[in-house]
Amino acid sequence: MKVRSEIPTAENTTNMDGFGTCEVGTTLENLKAAISGETGASAKYAAFAKAAKEQGYDQIARLFEATSAAEQIHIGLEYALVAEVEPDFEKPAAPEAEGVQTDLNLIMGAQGEIFETSDMYPAFIKKAQEEGNAKAVQVFTRAKLAESVHAERYLAAYNDIDVPDDDTFYLCPICGYIHKGEDFEKCPICFCPKSTFRAF
Repeated sequence: MKVRSEIPTAENTTNMDGFGTCEVGTTLENLKAAISGETGASAKYAAFAKAAKEQGYDQIARLFEATSAAEQIHIGLEYALVAEVEPDFEKPAAPEAEGVQTDLNLIMGAQGEIFETSDMYPAFIKKAQEEGNAKAVQVFTRAKLAESVHAERYLAAYNDIDVPDDDTFYLCPICGYIHKGEDFEKCPICFCPKSTFRAF
């Protein structure tokens, strides 16, 4: 049985910089900011997956891999909208990232996803609504809903870290929603059928 490391605090978690202080610009600026944030999240989760695998948490590694791929879906959706206005826009390079103890990585991941769900995406949705940008409203809304599920998956994995099951994670290729287990027929966010989901 693995022993959980120290309780996460403000001093030993690292992704809380700027937490709760989302800057809002134009919808175009917000799309670019979201791309940058999701790029960092995807790189971070890929590093967390590697750390989890090395620490013997195979199922959690698969969850991090699925979530890293989900963020790539969000990047693609947001980039497509930016490219409509700025065809020469280049995606930012992924930053260097590394994981620590898996329990802390799960808490850091959950904190980041909660920030996107409760602060960043709601602010971006509101601005896109004000600007009458229906495409951006849909992209931001689907991302927000998917991120809330990512946070739930991370917190559940944290709570069950010492008693994992062997359930598969399924990633919706349209919106980035992640389902755990076999008991579903379609994505609850965008209604994409289960047969198109990617298994982890």
